[in-house]
Order: sequence, then C-alpha cells, then structure tokens
Amino acid sequence: MKLPAALRLSPEWAPYVFLSPFVVLFAVFGVFPLGFSLYLAFQSWEPTSGLGAMEFVGFDNYVFALKDEWFWKSLKNTAWLAIASGVPQHVVAIPLAYFIHSSFKTLRNGVVGAYFMPYITSTVAIAILFSSLFSTDYGLINVGINMLAQVPVLSWFMPANPVDWLNDPTSIKPAIAMIVFWRYVGFNVVLYLAALQTIPADIYEAATMDGAGRLQQFFHITLPSLKPMIFFGVTLSVIGGLQLFEEPFILTGGRGGSDQSGMTTAIYLYRMAFDFNDFGAASAMSWLLFVVVVVLTWLTNRAFRPRGPSA
Repeated sequence: MKLPAALRLSPEWAPYVFLSPFVVLFAVFGVFPLGFSLYLAFQSWEPTSGLGAMEFVGFDNYVFALKDEWFWKSLKNTAWLAIASGVPQHVVAIPLAYFIHSSFKTLRNGVVGAYFMPYITSTVAIAILFSSLFSTDYGLINVGINMLAQVPVLSWFMPANPVDWLNDPTSIKPAIAMIVFWRYVGFNVVLYLAALQTIPADIYEAATMDGAGRLQQFFHITLPSLKPMIFFGVTLSVIGGLQLFEEPFILTGGRGGSDQSGMTTAIYLYRMAFDFNDFGAASAMSWLLFVVVVVLTWLTNRAFRPRGPSA
C-alpha cells in the first residue's frame, strides 16, 4: 500500500528528519543550558524571585569571582587533587597494562574486567565504602597503618595516633585522591591495553633477535608507540580532574570538609548557586573554570606535540 504523495518523505529532507530527534534534544539539553549560563554570567539573579528579577551587571560577577578568596582556594584544591590523583593513574596504568598484555593470554579479559569494575561502580557506593574504610577508630586503613607501625623499621614513618582522614584538613585531600586514583586507574589500563594491541608483534620479535631485553623494548618501542594514547588519556585526566565533584561532595557532605580543604571548584559552584542563591556568580565562575580547562588542554597538546623542524 502506497502512501499518499502528501505524506511521502522527500529524499532531500529525509536526513534532516532522521537527525531531528538528536538535534532537538541536543539544542534543549546542550546548547540552551550553555547559552543561558553565559547569559546568567552577566546578570544578578536570585531564582526565587522569578526571571523578571534579573538585573544586568556586566562583568561584576567575573570581578567578584576573581577577588573571591574561596574561589581561588577551590582552584588550588582542584589542582592539587588533579595532580595527586591523575599523575599516579598513568604512572601505574602504563606498566600495568604492559604487564597484562605480555603476561596474560586466556585470562586477560577477566583481569581487565576486575580493574575496570571500580569505574562502572556507583560513585555513591564507592564513597560509602571508603567512608567506612577511612573511619578514624574502626576503619581498615587505620588498622593497617597500626599493624605497619608495629614493624620496627616502619615505625618511624607511621603516625603515632589514628589518622582522622575525613575531618583533618591535612588528610582529607590525600583520602579523596586515593579514591579517585583507585576508581580511574582501571579505565586508563583499558585505554593503554587497547593501544598495546595495535603495536605489531613483528617489532618486538625483531628487537628480541637484536638482543633487546624487556626493559629496553618497553622504553624504546612501547612508550613511543603509546604516545598518542597517553596524550588522549592525560587530556581526559586534566578535564576530569578539573571537574571533580562526586567523590569529594559525598565524602564531605557537600560542604568541602574541615577548613574547606576538600572543596573543589565544582563543589563551590554548586554551593554558590544552590546554597547562596547567586546563580550569576556561579555561572561566571563556571566560565572561568572553562577557560582554565581550555588553557591546560592546549598546554597538554603543546607538551605532546612532536619535536623537530616539522612540529
């Protein structure tokens, strides 16, 4: 049964019709929030007063953000956490992926799945689990530290009293960094393992015939071949680290912890908007954070750019 001519879809319009659901959803939930956020960054607005209460203030929100000491502290906390959790991820993930690639054959998928499991586990479940592990009196981490303190050689390096991980300003950032590292190192292992499988085996065979050992092959074959994936992984770590929100938010009850030591910029934006009802300042801070992300991503690209006359 043929459709009437009026209901038939013209081949010229067919691609646009099929793409329209995505375009509409992207415009509503992607483009509009970004545009509205940029608009709010130049407004003074308390949402309980309605849209009519908006007042144009120009760059006052940006000036306020740049003078706000808590905003700068949140940026410092975010940078500390991004470095402390991001750098070890790649330092551990690259040799670990190489070890799995070269040592496991039939069990490789199971081993990779075990490392990848924390990445797909609920953040709330992870935070609750580590809240128990970091408990001052009964947490397994303090129990382990106490056991290590009984060893004479290690007793000099172990704290004399249980560490108050989630309340001590000097301990809360390392605790958050450990959680982020534990959660995302498996994701990076999967990235690097996928890249390792693209390196031709003939190169390793030729290197072995020339007398190169495993360590020499790793530094002269594996690492140079992984450079594009390292760039991709480091870029993701930079962007994700600067947007860190869920883990510190849950562990600190959304307040940033003692002396705001665990308050990231994303948490401060959230508090500025929903606790202090200043959506204009929160929007301005979010765009300043966007600029920081863009600059650091550009610097990462520069760092991984090939050296030489053709660069």
